[in-house]
Amino acid sequence: MNNQTVAPPTGSLRLEARDPRLRLLKRAVNGLIYASVLLGIALLAQLYVLMVPSWLFYSILVGWVLYLLVAVAVATGREKAYPPALVLSIASLTVSLPQPEHYSLADGGLKLASLTFISGSLLQIGVVVLTTSFLILSRKESCARVISVRQ
Repeated sequence: MNNQTVAPPTGSLRLEARDPRLRLLKRAVNGLIYASVLLGIALLAQLYVLMVPSWLFYSILVGWVLYLLVAVAVATGREKAYPPALVLSIASLTVSLPQPEHYSLADGGLKLASLTFISGSLLQIGVVVLTTSFLILSRKESCARVISVRQ
């Protein structure tokens, strides 16, 4: 048997991380993505009860469905799901953070709506930071594998 490390095939659907830090980081990213989907359900329920304009409700619903598809892809081990998760998180923050109405919720005290906004923002920031770190580290590990196979 050959003891050389073999690089995953190009376009591989799964990344089998050998570095324990990378595995831990991947689990953390996955958890934040799943938590974002769950929190999205709470957000949609709150928006439905508040009777926001239908265009707003449906646009958030579309974003949630996209996030759900990313979470399913992550759960099935598809490596290509992480960049869309990053894009969706950045888009969520870009749309949500500039809204003055969201900050007025926090001024009213800790209520369900303000907790949803705060926790959702923190989740999205976590997804951005950890997913970026994961993608960089997994790229480094992938390059190291290729180099070790060539030697």
